[in-house]
Amino acid sequence: MLSGDLADAADVETARDQVLAVLGEFRRSTVLVPIRDGGVLAGDHGGLRWIYAFTDTDTLTAFAQARGEGGEWQFRRVYGARLLDETVAEVAVPCGIAVDVGSDGAFLLPPAAGVVPDEVAVTEAPEGTSA
Repeated sequence: MLSGDLADAADVETARDQVLAVLGEFRRSTVLVPIRDGGVLAGDHGGLRWIYAFTDTDTLTAFAQARGEGGEWQFRRVYGARLLDETVAEVAVPCGIAVDVGSDGAFLLPPAAGVVPDEVAVTEAPEGTSA
């Protein structure tokens, strides 16, 4: 292995550790999930459904205002683990979690093995998209 390859491997390992830390923190935390028409608010993009979740009311409010929907939004406080393990599994299409959409700290938890239950994890690119 070349020294550059060792550095790349270390970078990959560091990135993997960071992702696992973020995932673990999300699973242990409660998040705010907006409710619309009796279900969770979600958006579709790239052949996947993304459930919106927010870490605080300020970020949720900013998202609502950016959509031109100010005022009071109904939401539920849910543990991240429950959202990933149960709610995602109940959705009839491939589904991940979009956290703090529209903010500087936004991130995605894709429907990948190790993030969501294996039986609902996506193992190939959704139809009509490229990998």
